Amino acid sequence: MRGVALAMLAAPAMSLAQPVAVPPAPSQTVQAKRPNVIVILVDDMGFSDVGAYGGEIPTPNIDALAASGIRFTQFYNSARCSPSRAALLTGLYPHEAGMGNLEGVIRPGAGGLQGRIADRAVTIAEVLKPAGYFTGVAGKWHLGTAQGTPPEAVGFERSFYPRGGTYFPDQAGREFVTIDGVRKRLDSPEVGEGEWYASDLLVDWTIKYVDEAKAQKKPFFLYLPLTAVHFPVMAPADEIAKFKGKYMAGWEQLRRGRFERQKVSGLIDAAAQLPDMLPENYDWDDLSAADKERFDTLMAVYAAAISRMDKAIGDLVADLEARGERDNTLILFMSDNGGNAESGPDGRTGKAPWGGPQSNVWVGLNWATLQNTPFSYFKHYAEEGGIATPMIASWPAGIDARVRGTMVREPGHLIDIMPTIAALAGAVYPARHNGHNIRQMSGRSFAPAFAGEPLTRSTPIFWEHEGNKAVRDGKWKLVARFGEPWRLYDMEVDRTELRDVAAAHPDIAAGLANQWDAWAASSFVAPWPNKVEGGVINGALEGGKPQGSRPQGRRGKRGVPTEEAE
Repeated sequence: MRGVALAMLAAPAMSLAQPVAVPPAPSQTVQAKRPNVIVILVDDMGFSDVGAYGGEIPTPNIDALAASGIRFTQFYNSARCSPSRAALLTGLYPHEAGMGNLEGVIRPGAGGLQGRIADRAVTIAEVLKPAGYFTGVAGKWHLGTAQGTPPEAVGFERSFYPRGGTYFPDQAGREFVTIDGVRKRLDSPEVGEGEWYASDLLVDWTIKYVDEAKAQKKPFFLYLPLTAVHFPVMAPADEIAKFKGKYMAGWEQLRRGRFERQKVSGLIDAAAQLPDMLPENYDWDDLSAADKERFDTLMAVYAAAISRMDKAIGDLVADLEARGERDNTLILFMSDNGGNAESGPDGRTGKAPWGGPQSNVWVGLNWATLQNTPFSYFKHYAEEGGIATPMIASWPAGIDARVRGTMVREPGHLIDIMPTIAALAGAVYPARHNGHNIRQMSGRSFAPAFAGEPLTRSTPIFWEHEGNKAVRDGKWKLVARFGEPWRLYDMEVDRTELRDVAAAHPDIAAGLANQWDAWAASSFVAPWPNKVEGGVINGALEGGKPQGSRPQGRRGKRGVPTEEAE
């Protein structure tokens, strides 16, 4: 049972769930056994970083999942760490689940900013456990541990969760991991043997849970929220060495290369246009040789972390195959937000060797622009660069052979994960849980896509984070940054958000704005008080020249924002 509930918070009227056996998946999939499920969530990875989405970083194992499954071209997260994790695990929008911001952001009286999973929400683990599933998590949690909702309180039988950004056992600023609610030192033999690396370690724990589920003769739901590639970005030195020098062409040229690959693959429309770099971006050609080498190293560290993550995912698949569990295991792969610009255009390095356990690497705005190709803006924002995620579903026994290797183009969101998994598992989504009324799911199942059937959506998709907001209804997207007017885009012809057509379609813009207002009023969304730059600031590097003449942005120490607590 969860910890003692917080005091009742003022809230709008709730949309309460009815106890419902979620409608089964299409006939092709229900003939298979109830699947095992592994949800892989990458931290701070951009839309185009893996090969299957246009990236130059070798990711053969992730690409193989795409080839054996399906890729979603318009799948969305909630722009930030805790909000996305809450949406994924509960099937509710972040504020509905009590996590409209990070777990440390708590506003008394605001039902959407509780810093914990709200009592009106249930997790996938709480829904699947009564249906006979073994449940476990290995990776970053960040969903209210100090406020009464650690994994063990919300349905997870087994849990292993370090602090975000933990890569090595001897890492500066990281001292412990929590195993089933008990803290252990990172260098404890109970955590892992030798000089482990996070991606490998978290997969090892996930396979340990697979073995426990098999011993209990249960299907399993395992949540694998990886450390990679959250700051401070780290990777083994030999892995970093493989990528040194490969980024000396600069972010602009590499971005164009990713964009062309996306168009050739059909991921992005062949007629799409690539947005200009932002005024805050540096012009690579104006940088000194020393700064170019520094930036090359920053991205080499990031690429190494992605590459090593891919290797760990390959090990996971191989271990499932060795245990006879791969065919009936649905693997979902996605990211919690777009690439992270929080350190501004300068990035950070910390102590040498960069990428080692004593360093503090943040790749910054310039490389985040590459990571989010072909989109603009970043983590925190509701433009496509902040909310578009790669999403791959691979399930050999359950995805029709005719659609393997294809793309799903209908928009989807993390809130769709809960209804999809519940449907496949034959689980009942409750009306009440632990004495609390439960809010009905906001998402819809995408399981029909596994049989090649079209996906429909009866309501728009909504976003709000720190005053940045958006609504997507079919081909139309209305979006605004904090304190700025709404902008309207036709996503069928302008996925990269270059042509604001609000003036040409005022009725559509007004209608979507009204829908957003109604959603916010009924979903515990409170007004946000101040602008958060999210790294979109001017830099301070000597020799670094911004692309334009935008006035000086907010600065932290040495021109970069202070580190956020996640």
